[in-house]
Amino acid sequence: MKNILRPSRAKSMGNLYLIPTLISDVNPLEVIPLGTKKVLEETRIYLAENAKSARAFLKKAIPYVQQSSLEVIQIDKHSSESEYYKYLHQCKSGKHIGLMSESGCPAVADPGSQIVLEAHRQGIPVIPLVGPSSILLSLMASGLNGQNYSFIGYLPIDKHDRRRKLKELEAKSLKDKTTFIFIETPYRNLQLVEDIKLTLRPDTLLCIASDITGINQFIKTKKLSEWKTEDFQHIDKQPTIFLIGIS
Repeated sequence: MKNILRPSRAKSMGNLYLIPTLISDVNPLEVIPLGTKKVLEETRIYLAENAKSARAFLKKAIPYVQQSSLEVIQIDKHSSESEYYKYLHQCKSGKHIGLMSESGCPAVADPGSQIVLEAHRQGIPVIPLVGPSSILLSLMASGLNGQNYSFIGYLPIDKHDRRRKLKELEAKSLKDKTTFIFIETPYRNLQLVEDIKLTLRPDTLLCIASDITGINQFIKTKKLSEWKTEDFQHIDKQPTIFLIGIS
């Protein structure tokens, strides 16, 4: 157990565990490794982006642990640094704390970095755990350059600004051989695809990775010219990652 938990050297100090959660509606045991599951079994205090979804995940992952024994504290953009300090200070008395986002890995394209930084300030060991990350999984499966890549997040909402940004990213990709990764609100996926088709060069590579790890998983990379006749209805309203690059 010690090797799995990687406890701090000080016996009285607890750890801050960065716990990946599900990115699709599947059995946690299909995507969460044994080591992460054992940490969940040993942890009773959680900081979460959304308390309700965090409890739902814990109920799936460790159903034999009584929910009443778990303290799940919701943190959001209104939480202050003084609150982070107070919550994390419990590690000083040997209690482990888990940090979870609503989906995927905390502090990666999700909230949590300020809590992690506060843990470092307090000298609390920060332990990142293994689990699904839609960004890394899509990059792995894309066939695009994994040596030089950048996650952009959301593109501009305005159609003209969005197309201008796409052209800018394409030019940088051509110049530096960079893979650019971005996302969209699922109900706007089809609008984004249409802008990509109308804006980018025919030989630019586009990877669409939808419902990653889920039962409707779809991951395909093709040149823009080869996407022209594709029916994209299957990604409508589905969590999707988009990647562009060159061969």
